[in-house]
Amino acid sequence: MGTQLDEIDRRILRELHRDGRQTHQELSERVGLSPSPCARRIRQLEARGIITGYRAGIDEQALGFGFSIFVSVKLDRQVDDRLVSFEEQLMDCPEIVDCWLMTGSFDYLLRIAARDLQEYEQFLTGRLTKFNGVASIESSIPIRRIKDQATRLE
Repeated sequence: MGTQLDEIDRRILRELHRDGRQTHQELSERVGLSPSPCARRIRQLEARGIITGYRAGIDEQALGFGFSIFVSVKLDRQVDDRLVSFEEQLMDCPEIVDCWLMTGSFDYLLRIAARDLQEYEQFLTGRLTKFNGVASIESSIPIRRIKDQATRLE
């Protein structure tokens, strides 16, 4: 069951997601609290594990990685040693920026960040297809992101 949040906690989280570098004074004004109670709530959200850290949002396209490719991977056997082996291999691949273990017809869903399709092809044929235990790979290229939201705050 999810952790209960009141409306002020949700406003704090939305504001921090929008701009994690704002001062406690700015944040408190935006959420309608004085700075001390606002800071106390932030500490409580951190202590409860709801706020797990602060990071900069990075525009991959501005860095030259204009293509995201979603890759579904099926392993030849879904046993512990294959899963561990696959996960260890992908940790050495900076091209893989997201990875999920999945239910359904594929075992993993990866998101690859590449400069262009040629770079993806080199990664695919030169590395990913050579991972131990890979039985099949299916690539999908997104056309446009419709929604980008960190989490659901209800």
